Amino acid sequence: MPEKIIKVLLVDDHQVVRRGLRTFLEVQEDIEVVGEASDGAEGVARAEELRPDVVLMDIKMPGTDGIEALRRLRELGNPAKVLIVTSFTEQRTVVPALRAGASGYVYKDVDPDALAGAIRSVHAGHVLLQPEVADALLAQETGNGPGRGSTLTEREREVLGLIADGRSNREIARALVLSEKTVKTHVSNILMKLDLADRTQAALWAVRNGAAG
Repeated sequence: MPEKIIKVLLVDDHQVVRRGLRTFLEVQEDIEVVGEASDGAEGVARAEELRPDVVLMDIKMPGTDGIEALRRLRELGNPAKVLIVTSFTEQRTVVPALRAGASGYVYKDVDPDALAGAIRSVHAGHVLLQPEVADALLAQETGNGPGRGSTLTEREREVLGLIADGRSNREIARALVLSEKTVKTHVSNILMKLDLADRTQAALWAVRNGAAG
């Protein structure tokens, strides 16, 4: 048995989609589907009740959509990683979702192994971005040019480069021989100094301004 079981919540208004996702995931030894929800409001309530590690969230749902549900989860301080389940044609809504705090996204026709890998990846602290969505996010960034990077210390630049590399706090700590608590402090300082909201924006800033590793 794996040391850590990743608890997953499925949020989608189509029962067939939820059933398909559950079928994909039930064969994974390290992933357990702990619950389902049919809209964003129910998803928030279930996430608060079940405290999953990862939420698979549809964007377009009646009532409370995925983006609003994401915002509510962040306001509540829920630590679950949110992985958007979408189609390529929904790029215009994927970008706001990522800016609202999603850790990445997968397509609705995703291969089962790729889906499981994506869940493990965001659970480990990585950010999943396809090039076309990363470009769209970069195009929307304003006021965060390279001049802001002059306020970063050498250590913060090292941490930023590893964030852009997709490393989790634990992996950064190992790479730089630091405690995870110290890494978290560096990440908070980086976000504050660069006036960014989250690790996704930090990674994109690093790529855009030549600070990636």
